[in-house]
Amino acid sequence: MDHNFEAQRRETFDTFRQSKGISLPKMAVVEYAFFIEETDASWPALERALRMEGFQTRRLKDGETLVASIGPIAVTAEEIWKYERISTTVALKHDFYPDGWELAE
Repeated sequence: MDHNFEAQRRETFDTFRQSKGISLPKMAVVEYAFFIEETDASWPALERALRMEGFQTRRLKDGETLVASIGPIAVTAEEIWKYERISTTVALKHDFYPDGWELAE
């Protein structure tokens, strides 16, 4: 099944529309979460590929999730989507799937 990037993009832009009135920083590190789909997927290959795109990576203790961080970047729907698209494209090639994003603390 093909990934629906347009639906993913809509979710990101909807998040910003729904956050009207909430004070957001102008710049922040953004974390994109990806979960492993295939048990034989290569964590090191995914981490290498994401780092080549400028992301930092870390594995969560749940054993199923990788977090790719970038930034600080502008906290706008356009900028967050730009990096979401890049990281998702890389992750899908390595049998990992997107599970959302958030601003790092």
